[in-house]
Amino acid sequence: MVCEHYFGPPRTTGGSPHAVFRTPWPGDPRVNIQNDQGKAKPYQVRQVLTAIEKKEAN
Repeated sequence: MVCEHYFGPPRTTGGSPHAVFRTPWPGDPRVNIQNDQGKAKPYQVRQVLTAIEKKEAN
């Protein structure tokens, strides 16, 4: 998975369908993916792309 490559393994909370990835900065852009019938929601994909751009810029 792309998120695991850039941010490491996700942390999940209980039975939640969300996969939350740790970023090296506080706050946004957050990396939080929710499985929506096998796909991430469009706004979550945008957040991931923004986070990857920010991480590569540093």
